[in-house]
Amino acid sequence: MPIVKFLFGVLGIAGVIYVSLCGWLWFAQRRLMYLPCPALGVTPDAFGVVYEDVWIPTDGAGQLHGWWLPANSGNDLTILYLHGNAGNVSSNLGKALQLRSLGASVLTIDYRGYGQSSGPFPTEQRLYEDALAAWRFLQVEQGVMPQHLVIYGHSLGGAIGIELASQVPHLAGLVVEASFTSMADMATLSQYNRWFPVRQLLTQRFESITKVNRLKAPTLYLHGLADASVPAVMSEMLYQATGGPKSLWLVPNADHNDLPDWAGEEFEQRLRQFLQNYVLAKH
Repeated sequence: MPIVKFLFGVLGIAGVIYVSLCGWLWFAQRRLMYLPCPALGVTPDAFGVVYEDVWIPTDGAGQLHGWWLPANSGNDLTILYLHGNAGNVSSNLGKALQLRSLGASVLTIDYRGYGQSSGPFPTEQRLYEDALAAWRFLQVEQGVMPQHLVIYGHSLGGAIGIELASQVPHLAGLVVEASFTSMADMATLSQYNRWFPVRQLLTQRFESITKVNRLKAPTLYLHGLADASVPAVMSEMLYQATGGPKSLWLVPNADHNDLPDWAGEEFEQRLRQFLQNYVLAKH
């Protein structure tokens, strides 16, 4: 019957289009997740802060660019700052300087594909390798012992920080700001989930929720209650699943990138309290 053949033809074409779109989403997902900016804007010079450009080799191809911000004087702590999925070290400099104001030296890095770091384009595994390379640099070049290292990760950097913290024994502490339980959980919140099997298509998974029960280091979770990008309940879930010493601070009115602004002076106070109670008390 002509009408049946026509309908089957339409369904066949629709099926080909749908499968093609699934294939595009599978191939394009890294470009949708990782949003690097190559151009550096402001540098620490603009704030009168002494710093050093550092170049860190990785186990794979390429090298990382970062800024080493030594403390003038302080508590012998070093903070490795891991930024989120967008921008580069210059667009995240404000947070790095806030962390330095705690009396710690700070290393902030760009992952491969970001800022002045070389390629190739990021993958989940490469991001983990980049964080590990930064830690090795701190060990070898700066003489940082794990018990003097605090990892601070924002958003995607939080997931990277959780992975690194699970690999570094005797770590002093971990701070995770506005991060997520897993990329699959994030994908189900996206517009693509209405039409596509996003969980099955994901290759970049960042399964933080399955890793935090292995954490030994004291961990502080921060999240804005008005976060429109990553729901604050995800930090609550990470907190509940964390095995080691832990704290949770939910900041009213704060969105994904402005938590320190809404927290004001309490941001520094809370971090100092965390360091004093969980990190410095052990020194």
